[in-house]
Amino acid sequence: MSADETPSDSVGLVHGGFTLKTGKGSASMAMECPHQNGLLYMVPGDRSWVCEDDVRPAHVLAGFFKEISGLDDARIREAMNRWGLYYRPRSLFDGDAGTEDG
Repeated sequence: MSADETPSDSVGLVHGGFTLKTGKGSASMAMECPHQNGLLYMVPGDRSWVCEDDVRPAHVLAGFFKEISGLDDARIREAMNRWGLYYRPRSLFDGDAGTEDG
C-alpha cells in the first residue's frame, strides 16, 4: 500500500470500538476493545472496484460475508457461531423509486 493509498485523515466513523478511515484507493477499519485489536484493509479487488472510495468498505464487507456464508462450510459456520457473528443479505433499495430491488 503506497502513501497515497493509506487512509490518514478522513475518519468516516468512530463508534463502538470501530474507526473507519477512507482514502484515495483504500480504506481501513480499526477494531479495538480491551480484549482484541485488529486492522482490516479494503482495497479495489476483482469484485470491489465497482464502488466509489467512500462506499467501498460497505461493498467489500457485505460482498465478502455474502460469499463466505454461501460456501456452506461447517468450519465457517462454527467459527461464526463461536464469535456470535451472523450475516443476512438484504435486497437493494432504490431510493429514487422508493422500492426495494429484489
